[in-house]
Amino acid sequence: MSVTGTKHHTLHSVAVAAPAGVVYGIVADVAKWPQYFAPNVHVEHLEQDESSERIRIWATANGAVKNWVSRRTFDAEGLRIDFRQEVSAPPVAGMGGAWVVSPVDSGTSLLELHHDFAAVGDDPEGVEWIKAAVDRNSAAELNNIKELAEQHAELDELVFTFDDTVHMKADGGDVFDFLNRADLWPERLPHVARLDLTEDEPGVQVMAMDTSTADGSVHTTESIRVVFAPDRIVYKQTTVPGLMTAHTGRWTVVPAGDGVDVTSRHTVTLKPSAVEKFLGEGKTVADARAYVHRALSTNSTNTLKLARGYAEALRG
Repeated sequence: MSVTGTKHHTLHSVAVAAPAGVVYGIVADVAKWPQYFAPNVHVEHLEQDESSERIRIWATANGAVKNWVSRRTFDAEGLRIDFRQEVSAPPVAGMGGAWVVSPVDSGTSLLELHHDFAAVGDDPEGVEWIKAAVDRNSAAELNNIKELAEQHAELDELVFTFDDTVHMKADGGDVFDFLNRADLWPERLPHVARLDLTEDEPGVQVMAMDTSTADGSVHTTESIRVVFAPDRIVYKQTTVPGLMTAHTGRWTVVPAGDGVDVTSRHTVTLKPSAVEKFLGEGKTVADARAYVHRALSTNSTNTLKLARGYAEALRG
């Protein structure tokens, strides 16, 4: 897509104490970006083959949630991924760039992130807004990749996913309404003490919530949810409890038999340096996995059971 206007260029880079192939693999696996990169909320694949992909990305930029469509092309041998936005969100008129990984030696690499962009109408304020967003997000993404790549051997232990599913003899639309109307959760869910929700753009919800766990502690989280009516809601916690570095999830409603199967999925990245601080001396990552799994699963299952009661009563 050609874009008129002055084109601006930026370059951000970071040295990584990990093999170049490991770094490239993290950048290439865009489906995991919301788990890895703080600004990224959700990624949907629109098209995909061995050498390219077309994706829609939801991400925060200077505190606002933006979404756009990009095409990425892969050069696995050259350790390079080029990207170009097909549809940009104002004030961006157009943006593209490249991720380039250069091996320094067998265990060290340099990761560069190149951007070129133009602002709508060449507006100087728009240019500064974009530069600030690119600087902030690039620094966050590069630091996240560096941290992940340098602990890649431990990622299988630190990152884990689990599901909770409840069958409901109910109409999927009623269940979806219960999950979508999170603003009513303090009235409907005993473990939710407070929830503030804004939805400036239809289908994009920004939430702040206080929840209590079985041990009586209260956790404050902030999340962004992307709603795909009538059967899926995905979310990214932007403020997470201290034991985690990242938490993403989704709710899905699937027809099954005399009703629907409703599933809550969580994907968590643990913070190993925080385990003993929060759980006590001598506690391990395995202990933290069990603790987080139990806490999240308890709240999710309680939510699903209350959703079942709500939706089955409406059918009845």
